[in-house]
Amino acid sequence: MQSAAAFRPCPARPLVSRNPSRPLLPARPLRVGAAAAATTSTRCGAVGPRGHGLGLQPVSPDREGKARQRQVACGAAGAAGKVEEEGGGLMKTLQLGLFFGLWYLFNIYFNIYNKQVLKVFPYPINITEIQFAVGAAVALFMWITGIIKRPKISGAQLVAILPLAIVHTMGNLFTNMSLGKVAVSFTHTIKAMEPFFSVLLSAIFLGELPTVWVVLSLLPIVGGVGLASLTEASFNWAGFWSAMASNVTFQSRNVLSKKVMVKKENEESLDNINLFSIITVMSFFLLAPVTFFTEGVKITPTFLQSAGLDVKLVLTRSLLAALCFHAYQQVSYMILERVSPVTHSVGNCVKRVVVIVTSVLFFRTPVSPINSLGTAIALAGVFLYSQLKRLKPKPKTA
Repeated sequence: MQSAAAFRPCPARPLVSRNPSRPLLPARPLRVGAAAAATTSTRCGAVGPRGHGLGLQPVSPDREGKARQRQVACGAAGAAGKVEEEGGGLMKTLQLGLFFGLWYLFNIYFNIYNKQVLKVFPYPINITEIQFAVGAAVALFMWITGIIKRPKISGAQLVAILPLAIVHTMGNLFTNMSLGKVAVSFTHTIKAMEPFFSVLLSAIFLGELPTVWVVLSLLPIVGGVGLASLTEASFNWAGFWSAMASNVTFQSRNVLSKKVMVKKENEESLDNINLFSIITVMSFFLLAPVTFFTEGVKITPTFLQSAGLDVKLVLTRSLLAALCFHAYQQVSYMILERVSPVTHSVGNCVKRVVVIVTSVLFFRTPVSPINSLGTAIALAGVFLYSQLKRLKPKPKTA
């Protein structure tokens, strides 16, 4: 059995440099805890399983475990952040898809209910006024309840918005006049010519000259609408020119919004939804005297009953059409705030296709092969136009 003296530590010997010209460096204090782990990893490379590095004290198992826990926690936090970011992107995509679905759905139901009412109640000015009245009531409700922040608007801004409200009123009125005269599919085929009038009016009033490719994309639009018009079973001139007038007024609204709506330093800018709500309220007041002095107030239970119509059915569908009218335009502006104008334009083109196909199936509209071809050519031209608008001319170099 060995004696206790055998286990005595050897006395510390002074370190003497073998090269007198190179004295030894003074000893550095040892680091402990996290500092030791950091020094080990950065200066001494890999550390053994017990933490023995060159010239350092070994790390205890408890400290080693805590360091590993920190590394695992940091890795988990980074992975969680990445998953959260991916989840947020997925939620935004799903939300945008939901908005597009609602946009199309509300538009489909608006056209169906609106056409059903206009078939038995041929008073488009009354119908348009009802739609503006419901839209104004919805806008006021959202402002009062705080769903949408009530805008602070000046008199100068109201004067600037007035031309927009006038052409907005006329555009919706002409659309309803067309829907009352011709098939829904034909009205939307004619309205596919909106890019043509957009280019024309922008060139006249804004001086924005289109590229050659944009002009060429208008040819299939015009040709397709012309081919569809020649073979349309429900064609009549009143419905055709009403839809054309709707194109002119709506595109005039877009041009005016660029030319008139200038943000001033002392005025708060309006977002799209508030601007649309204000225009809707103004349109209601603008069309009210026109309704009274032209058609008169006809959308009343007494008049409907005297005309032999189902009062409940007409009023219910008129209300549903008005709600869908306001809802699809509100959702359209919500989408526009989330995507680029080009993406919104493509979505509008697809929406028109969906509305045309749905209305043909629902109302069993007779469509000839040539008529279908003309509609397809026009819509393909609209899609091509929206893609070419994305291309900007390269700046000329000196």
